[in-house]
Order: sequence, then C-alpha cells, then structure tokens
Amino acid sequence: MEYSPKKIKEIMESNNFNFKKKFGQNFIIDENIIDSIINKANIDKNTLVIEIGPGAGSLTHKLAKNAKNVLCYEIDTTLKDILDNNLKEFDNVDIIYNDFLKQNIKEDIKKYNYDKLYVVANLPYYITTPILIKIIEDSIAVDKIVVMVQKEVGDRFKAKPNSKDYSSLSVYLNYYFDVKKILDVSRNVFMPKPNVDSIVVEFSKKERVNLKNEQLFFKLVRDSFKQKRKNLRNNLKEYDLEKINNILNKYNFDLTVRAEQLDINIFIDIANNL
Repeated sequence: MEYSPKKIKEIMESNNFNFKKKFGQNFIIDENIIDSIINKANIDKNTLVIEIGPGAGSLTHKLAKNAKNVLCYEIDTTLKDILDNNLKEFDNVDIIYNDFLKQNIKEDIKKYNYDKLYVVANLPYYITTPILIKIIEDSIAVDKIVVMVQKEVGDRFKAKPNSKDYSSLSVYLNYYFDVKKILDVSRNVFMPKPNVDSIVVEFSKKERVNLKNEQLFFKLVRDSFKQKRKNLRNNLKEYDLEKINNILNKYNFDLTVRAEQLDINIFIDIANNL
C-alpha cells in the first residue's frame, strides 16, 4: 500500500468517499510517521493490537506486518470497501464496524491468544479522553497505549506539577500509567489537514500504589482542582483541613497551596490519611 497524498486521494475518490467531520476523520499520509509509531511502540508477534479508527488503513497495514493480530474498531461503515481492499493481503486483521465506546472490548478479545495487549491508534480528537476513560473503567488489561492526539490534549495528559496544563485528568491518568510524549506530528501529514498539530503519547502500565480508597482519592483530586486559581483551603472546605494541612507540612506546603503544585504522591498521602 502506498502512503503518498496522491495515492490516498485516488483511493478516496475512486470509492466516492467523503471525509466526515462528525467522526473527526484526518487520515495519516506520511509513511515516516507511521514507521516511527510502529518502532517506538515495540510491537512484536506476541502482541494483540487494538486500533480505534483505522481510516483508510495506513497505520493498520504496518501494524498487521508487525503484530500477531490487529483488532480494529471503525464507526464509519462507508470505509468497508476501502479497508477490505487495502488490507486484503492480511489474515490477522479483524474489523468491527461499531462505536468503540459502545463495544464490550473484554468480550471481543477473548478469542485471541497473546502475551501483550496494546492500543495503537490515530485517535479522533473529539473522543480521545472518553476512549482512555473507557479503557480504564472497563478494566481492559492493556500493557501499553500509543496514540496520536491533538497536541493541546496530549499536553494535558502528560503534564507535570507546576505547569499550566496540569489538571485532575493528568493526576487521574498518572495513577494508572507512566505518560510521556514520544513524537511531535505536524498537521501537514494528514488528509484533510486539521487546524492543529498533534503529538504521539505513550501510556505504559504502572504498578498500582497502596491506596486505601480509590473513590475518595479521585474525589479529592477533582475537588482540589475544582477552581484552579483557588488554593486548597478554599477548594476543600468540606474536608478535614487540619489533617490535610498536617500532611502538606511534611512536603513543605500548607493550605495556601494550589492543586497544580502537588504531585500525585501528595494527593495519595492526603487521601490515605483522611
């Protein structure tokens, strides 16, 4: 399969395909970017890869060459003929034409034998966060997630304390994964060209810390960031502020600190002592 803009355009036109904004369709047309994603993901023949939104199959094609199996979820059924043709040489690719967010993923992957489960995808911008939350909340046992996302969104995912992008979502994701950027991606490698640049972000499964009450922890984090410009004294009025202050003092902070200054371990310590 060729990845030039001309070839992708020819495929789209010969199939009378119209890009659908409602599905956030921006297809990768640069083979170098695809190769970089494959190489950095370290996929091998013991890996089952889940791909969400394969589009014309450019990334899928390379995934199929490197993985044991590739399971794709595509919401746009008008792509079926294009994908069937572009992936006809492979017998290790399955495509489910349905909304990933509505599927029972754990049931879908039962038929596969694999050592590692990865999610590798160029995610539609409008559902990036819901996809990650579904993977977590459905307890899908992924070892790694490597996804291309809108740069602004990716910056929030990987944000560290004391940065403008650090939020309750950053803490939430960091509880489950080590998150890092692995690649910058120009808007010029997509068809049609989006209005923003992208980055590829890697989420690697991490050992869970000793947390007494996850529900309390996540509520504490959400409440701490409730009004980002306010300090913890103002955001956490319903909590035992004396206990919180005692924990903060261990880290040379007090109740005048803002949530964006605290790393995940401090939030865990507070939650475990409430």
